[in-house]
Amino acid sequence: MGKVIDKVAWVCVDGGRVLAVRSHGRKLFYLPGGKREAGEGDAATLAREVREELGVELVGPPVHVGTWEAPADGRGGGVTVRMACYTADHRGTPRAAAEIAEIAWLGHGDRDRVSAATRLVLDALRESGGIG
Repeated sequence: MGKVIDKVAWVCVDGGRVLAVRSHGRKLFYLPGGKREAGEGDAATLAREVREELGVELVGPPVHVGTWEAPADGRGGGVTVRMACYTADHRGTPRAAAEIAEIAWLGHGDRDRVSAATRLVLDALRESGGIG
């Protein structure tokens, strides 16, 4: 088996669209989040990454909505990303910070603009009626 990048991601849906981010130097969007630091649980990782990337604070406990795996964007063959996805309320207005070049509110019709793992999440959200 190849390398697995294990990360957590925030699923923030508003008005039938999901919040996505794009890092500097990348073409595709992905869900905000990132990798755990040593000894860090999913909730702490999610809160830290969302604060660093978007300048917002998560409020209350995150709710796990699913875990998806797909080929990692820009990593070459054999590298997979495993993304544990959570919803959570937030305080503040998301804005691009740290390594984030751009944020966007995307619908299912934007599948060609997102990473393979994020595409799977968009499909699931569309199936459940969460996004258009």
